[in-house]
Amino acid sequence: MSNRYAIYALALMFGINFLNYADRWVGSAVAPLIQAEFSLTDFEVGLLGSAFTLVYAIGALPFGLWADRGLRKTVIGTGVAIWSAATLLTGLTTNFLQLFVTRAILGIGEASYYPASTSLLADFFPREVRGRAMSIWSSGAVFGIALGFAGGGILAARYGWRPAFFASAVPGLVLAVLAFRLREPPRGAAEASGPLLRHSDDASVGNMLRLLRIKTLRNTILSQTALFFVLGANAYWLPTVLTRRFGMDVAEAGTLAGGVIVTGGVLGTLTGGWVADWRRRRSPTADLQVSIVGFVAAAALISLALIGPQAWFVPLFLLTVISLYLYMAPFTAIGQNVVVPSLRGSAVTITLLIAHLLGDSYAPAAIGLFSDVLGSLQLALLIVSPALLLLAAGLAALALGSIQSDTLEMSRDWVERGVSPTAAAAVPLRH
Repeated sequence: MSNRYAIYALALMFGINFLNYADRWVGSAVAPLIQAEFSLTDFEVGLLGSAFTLVYAIGALPFGLWADRGLRKTVIGTGVAIWSAATLLTGLTTNFLQLFVTRAILGIGEASYYPASTSLLADFFPREVRGRAMSIWSSGAVFGIALGFAGGGILAARYGWRPAFFASAVPGLVLAVLAFRLREPPRGAAEASGPLLRHSDDASVGNMLRLLRIKTLRNTILSQTALFFVLGANAYWLPTVLTRRFGMDVAEAGTLAGGVIVTGGVLGTLTGGWVADWRRRRSPTADLQVSIVGFVAAAALISLALIGPQAWFVPLFLLTVISLYLYMAPFTAIGQNVVVPSLRGSAVTITLLIAHLLGDSYAPAAIGLFSDVLGSLQLALLIVSPALLLLAAGLAALALGSIQSDTLEMSRDWVERGVSPTAAAAVPLRH
């Protein structure tokens, strides 16, 4: 396929990733209104976020296996259609139970997208530019979070919280159709050597679990687990912190949260991918170096943002977001670079399953409960966030000694697969 078509595929995946996060975070933007209408505690509001993330983590398992065995464009199109329908139904709910169920269904749809899309894009772009491609794709998430916060908050303030869900649901159905029509490259198309596969039977629960023998993948998954708790808790509760601490309404809080996240997230995501690709010419551990620096800086900055006055909050939180998002493109590239093409969807799946299930699936509810006990949402976030970010940095550092050998081993495994048909069964066992 031409480079022009690869760029088209990247643009489509960017758009879907954009809606993926917009649909997910509009619920956070309108949470104060939902809480007031249904008289919910912080813990119950947090459960709505946890309902999505828990199902999202578990749902990644079957969809990840499907992504490695079937047509990835079909997996993506199906998932987009499901989550768009769930978002539409959320706006029609009349009680807490219905809200809980529709947000859980949203998790089923969105679980399909990440494994299939990263695997697909890795076959459009070679390793030398994969970090940059992943950074562009990942930045769609940042814009989506901003739209969910700002757009959802503004619509909710003017028309009520239900229209905010309706507005984010319809475009997804259009993108689902475009995803079904996408041309799909063979697995391994962007590798320097090795076979090209239209279909693979490698994906299985056993092979997925064996991927954890790859030291680099294992340690980056653990690092993301600690990180995801911080990201999930702070992103979910940020509009509520702003309304309580600074007296903003939902429109002001959503707009400010969205503006900070989109500006910092785009800068951090694109910078992380570009710097890692540039730094990799001198050091094979570049992806990890960039991520670790970001984690450590964010730990200090978020502490200052949470305890400082309102005048400090926006610039400090902006710098925090930039630092946090430096990891996104490098970590995504690592997960693709150390795993053979026929199991890349499985690598993303096992990452999502562990990092979300043990990381942010319970983070909103846990922080909500902690807030109820302490009587301060701000204090709950301050106690947890810096410590877990430093833990994420330490876990990522454990992969510094293995990333080069794991990347080279993947290339050898894939080349051997093209030479010997019997090598396929051994591919995930070589590390």
